[in-house]
Amino acid sequence: MDNTQQDAAVAASTGSGETAAGGGVLETIDIAGIMHAIPHRYPFLLIDRMVDVVLGESAVGIKNVSVNEAFFAGHFPGHPVMPGVLLIEAMAQTAAVLVVKTLGDGAAGRLVYFMSIDGAKFRRPVSPGDQVRLAMTKSRRRGNVWKFSGVASVDGISVAEATITAMILDKAAD
Repeated sequence: MDNTQQDAAVAASTGSGETAAGGGVLETIDIAGIMHAIPHRYPFLLIDRMVDVVLGESAVGIKNVSVNEAFFAGHFPGHPVMPGVLLIEAMAQTAAVLVVKTLGDGAAGRLVYFMSIDGAKFRRPVSPGDQVRLAMTKSRRRGNVWKFSGVASVDGISVAEATITAMILDKAAD
């Protein structure tokens, strides 16, 4: 069975609807589902919800940016701006949840590690009160290596973009 067939089999086993491409469709993934899928926690859990999830294909992460974020204390005092590297991390977390949900419950808690970040561009600052939509689309999968294209936007305007490659692995024994 190739990766596409495996993705379709996992998606079908979730009981979700099927798209024309064969991926399962989830309306949303709430914060509990995100926290079940990836090990990140405050202050480094950077997505609040996911919508428009097509297993094995794409998803949109939602980040509600609050003035209470820890990074605003130093970036920049008097002119808070969300660090661009954290936008990239939020994209990666969105992709990681998509990977884990695609692979099924057996993948929950596995770690998704960056391998590369290519073509990162930052278009405009993200400030408190913004809602960032992190649209991630799988461009390739080979074994446990996944590649995604991502665009972060606020009010429909692109604020950042990048191509991310990551590998999913089991946690090392304690």
